[in-house]
Amino acid sequence: MVRAKKVLVWVLGAFAVYAIITAPTQAADIVHQVGQLLMQGFVNLGHFFDALLGNK
Repeated sequence: MVRAKKVLVWVLGAFAVYAIITAPTQAADIVHQVGQLLMQGFVNLGHFFDALLGNK
């Protein structure tokens, strides 16, 4: 099972490098969108805890 995990990590890493080399603009857009999604998730989590604790 550990060997399969290592192979999967290498395959995903190779795919990421291939995607960046062949389409850098699209790869940058994807990274930007994922960053925006994570940031919005943390903001929403903060709003949730504020509402839960009655800070609003």
